[in-house]
Amino acid sequence: GTDTDVGKTYVTALAARQLRATGVRVGAYKPACSGAEDGPGGPTWPDLEVLHAATGGSFPRERISPQCFRAPLAPPVAAAHENREVDPALLLDGLDWWTDRVDRLLVEGVGGLHCPLWSDGLIADFAVQVGYPLLVVARAGLGTINHTLLTVEAARSRGLEVVGVLLNSPVQPSDLRAEASAAESNAREIERYGDVRVLGHLPWSPGLRPDSGGPTIDWSSLVGERSVRP
Repeated sequence: GTDTDVGKTYVTALAARQLRATGVRVGAYKPACSGAEDGPGGPTWPDLEVLHAATGGSFPRERISPQCFRAPLAPPVAAAHENREVDPALLLDGLDWWTDRVDRLLVEGVGGLHCPLWSDGLIADFAVQVGYPLLVVARAGLGTINHTLLTVEAARSRGLEVVGVLLNSPVQPSDLRAEASAAESNAREIERYGDVRVLGHLPWSPGLRPDSGGPTIDWSSLVGERSVRP
């Protein structure tokens, strides 16, 4: 994602549900999750619950996100609030559990590429070690050209492959028609200057959830027949 709250979890869940509908065994992995909600049974993490449901509820939550923290902050900062640390080895080894259990594993980032993930590592460092191709989720509104091009450039500077950009409208815009028009022009400029494919625009819609349909994308074609770990 180009930022926090751009809709990474929504897009990951949408991809998971659409792949499952075609008979693909899908897993979802978010290395660390911050920002808990307190409930009768204790803390829950909304992103984790969305991913758990999108993958059919058949995988343990601790396998979807091996480290969870209460504060809605970058993982190492949230961990420090609990006198804990993010364990990079645990986050990387957690991927291996999925081998032979799924056909496709969707890995969701935390914040943007330069968001801290552990004490001396960024999401970008994690992405390099994992080696997966990247789908960039970006806001559809004003400012997204700059944010998206910077993200694409940062990824490529580390040797990461960007397979596409998906524009998303995570909140209700003041003018739906203007938002759609801006998304169209933003897509053209991102493709022109970034030499990257924009796969489409997910417009805001009241009550739209990952389980309520949404535009269909051929997710598997983006990465071909790649294994779970390179």
